[in-house]
Amino acid sequence: MKNTLAGLKKGQKAIIVDFNIDLIPLKLLEMGCLPGNLVELLQVAPFGDPIYINVNDSHVAIRLETAAEIDVEILID
Repeated sequence: MKNTLAGLKKGQKAIIVDFNIDLIPLKLLEMGCLPGNLVELLQVAPFGDPIYINVNDSHVAIRLETAAEIDVEILID
């Protein structure tokens, strides 16, 4: 079972492992959404989409369908 950014719970941190480059907007890559970077789920919208993340000290809102394409390794605090 692979973990994705869409599966994180509020406050959880993870390391980005891989993603499908064809399905990720260039803007996310420019903001540091790259393999090896730490990402934290800050907040989820009332109906579950979009999600609000902190990646590379940038706060970004992304769609759940995009988050599902980003594989992560969840960190245990």
